[in-house]
Formats: sequence, structure tokens, C-alpha cells
Amino acid sequence: MLMRTDPFRELDRLAQQLAGPGTWSRPSPMPMDAYREGDQYVVAFDLPGVSADAIDIDVERNMLTVKAERRPVTKSDDVQMELSERPLGAFSRQIVLADTLDTERIQADYDAGVLTLRIPIAERAKPRKITISAGSGRKEISG
Repeated sequence: MLMRTDPFRELDRLAQQLAGPGTWSRPSPMPMDAYREGDQYVVAFDLPGVSADAIDIDVERNMLTVKAERRPVTKSDDVQMELSERPLGAFSRQIVLADTLDTERIQADYDAGVLTLRIPIAERAKPRKITISAGSGRKEISG
């Protein structure tokens, strides 16, 4: 059997234990992907184990803020935790959105622990053709 080891896994775990869980005043970051798909930008955040009602999305001017909280699972008194690697606490991410995006029409979906935001490109920012009108006659300048 082949076992794959990660030499930095223990360092990551130790750093996370020393920093403690994220709080609302000092939240932990959440991983994300951002890409363009047609006429919209898509931003996907990994939030496994977070319930949809524990996610808060705000847009103020061009600042998008996503906050989430992973709460501990209630356990009975006779449960003894052997290993706990899944981080608990508050998570947050802020993204500055370009003026070319339509922040009024953001769509949010949450499925399988992934929060996906779809942000359409504003109509004023889309490429458009400009027609040129040609004059029908000569124009003279008199002075």
C-alpha cells in the first residue's frame, strides 16, 4: 500500500491550533476560485460543513463581503473527541469588484459545501458596435 505524506501538514495544523478558531473580529480566510464564464464572473468559495443560514453576503459600493461561521456539532456528554482537524469559527473574504460588474443582479447558490456567486457584466461595459454616418454632401466653411 502506498502512503502519501505531506511534510507541511503538521506545520499547517500547528499554526491553525496556535491561531485558534476564527472570530468575527479576526476571521479565518476561506479558499476561493474566480473566473469569467461568458457574460458573467463566477466566484466559488469552499465552505464545507457550513449551513446556508450561517452565510452572510453583503455588497457595499464595489466591496463584496462573504462571511460564514462553522459551528461545532452538538455532541452528547459521553463523546470523547479523538481528533479534530476541521476548523470551526468565523470565515470571511472581501473582494473589490470592478465598476464594470452589475452588483444589483448577483446570484448566489450553495450546494455541496460550495457557495457560488454569479456576477453579470454591466450592459455599459459590454463591447458594442458604433455606426458611422457619412455626410451626404460637401460642407464649406465661410469666414
